[in-house]
Amino acid sequence: MPGERKKRVVVADVMLLLGPEYGPFEWEPRYDPASELVYTILSQHTSDINSERAFKNLMATFGSLEDIAIASVGDIEDAIRMGGLAKVKAPRIKAVLNQLFEELSSFDLMFLKDMPLDEAKAWLKRLDGIGPKTAAIILCFSLGMPAMPVDTHIYRVSQRLGFVGKKISAEKAHDVLEAKVEPEDVFDFHLYLINHGRQVCKALQPRCDQCVLAWGCPSRAAFERKAKKTRK
Repeated sequence: MPGERKKRVVVADVMLLLGPEYGPFEWEPRYDPASELVYTILSQHTSDINSERAFKNLMATFGSLEDIAIASVGDIEDAIRMGGLAKVKAPRIKAVLNQLFEELSSFDLMFLKDMPLDEAKAWLKRLDGIGPKTAAIILCFSLGMPAMPVDTHIYRVSQRLGFVGKKISAEKAHDVLEAKVEPEDVFDFHLYLINHGRQVCKALQPRCDQCVLAWGCPSRAAFERKAKKTRK
């Protein structure tokens, strides 16, 4: 058993033990990078279902990124309303698309794939409203680069497993985790931890009794003590 070999879970254990639970995954581009940027803005503070609906309706309404960029903020709001926070997201989408076009005279971001990872990240984070998570999503999901997007699930599970220190912010966690995971494993590691966080290592009541990593999780004992007190 893994617990007989070492006392704490390491990244290699995640790849070995969560792969059979949630994989296999095969990378393929979800959208082109500029469309992924728009989709990621829509995905903020809403469900995957609602953000997907909003993105599809936005594209069906306008047909292209060019037409979205020249549309009024009000018309963009109407198209994405089902995704939530339309009044916040509509001006962000319009602003960043216009910023891209002013700089590139197009919406083609494929050149990022030929840049070193740190430079590609820095180029994206120059854009209005684009932080580490959005930049990593674009690079990982559109271009297959080994950027580590860190959502709430990955941040929570990584802290519980001790991969990320308690004082490390979610923003800093991107770089911390990238340094620990082999580049070829970043995409799978990201998806393994998201699925594990959703299904087992839940925010309020983690299912430690169902966790294949429980043998080496430094947070397990505290959760089990809490569960015993709750049952009394």
